[in-house]
Amino acid sequence: MICYSLLKLTYFADIQEASRIFQAAGVAAVHWRRPQSGAPIPLAFRPPVPPMARRGVALPVPTYTLAAPVQSDLEIRKSRFIGYALPVPDRAAAMAEVARLRADHTTATHVCWALLAGGQSGMSDDGEPSGTAGRPMLEVLRHHELEGVLAAVVRYYGGVKLGAGGLVRAYTDAIAVALKEAQRIERIAYAELVAQVDYADEARVRRWIEQEGHVLAHAEHGAAARLTIRLPASLLAPARAALRDTTHGRARFPEADEGGDEREAQS
Repeated sequence: MICYSLLKLTYFADIQEASRIFQAAGVAAVHWRRPQSGAPIPLAFRPPVPPMARRGVALPVPTYTLAAPVQSDLEIRKSRFIGYALPVPDRAAAMAEVARLRADHTTATHVCWALLAGGQSGMSDDGEPSGTAGRPMLEVLRHHELEGVLAAVVRYYGGVKLGAGGLVRAYTDAIAVALKEAQRIERIAYAELVAQVDYADEARVRRWIEQEGHVLAHAEHGAAARLTIRLPASLLAPARAALRDTTHGRARFPEADEGGDEREAQS
């Protein structure tokens, strides 16, 4: 995503040429200012707004997971903190990873963990003072907008007590340092919406699918056109409303009308 940005004072001899460059980058130039002499200056630019967002439909808030596990290894006042951040599909898989770490580090003093995974989230201080290990790691995951990620820190005690504040910093740093090298990938829950439309409306609906950035996963042609659309699950209801509007009320949704839910797809 290209966010609002300010440009350095770069001069363009042709407004149209500058606009073409911005469009090629996926943004729309705005707020042109002409100085007393010379060519106009684009002061700012912004990305095009998706059609549904222009109509006031709330788009899904992105969350991310990790492309691969990452690790850190810190020594803090003679204690060793080995931090891990791993993508996991659910709590059972996370607990299996924690068990593996315990088996790999049988002489470790603590194996603390935090899991951010919707309703399956959890954390453990594993004998450290309450709130000094699991909670700080969970906050690091939240700060990075991660979901479906396990953070774990293996600690080998070095004989020097760190105090509550020192422990919070140590467990925070162990995960934060690991995530510096992490590649995030966006997680979106997708679903498939089945729309049955008249042949006279099919081209219009296909254009709508393309404009909204959705995917036409399958098409069948019988008495009517039956189109299976893959889109973010949070946009199912707005999509039905938009398709009814696009087809003047002629679009039908067999699975919803029969009381069934649209099929969920993986992110």
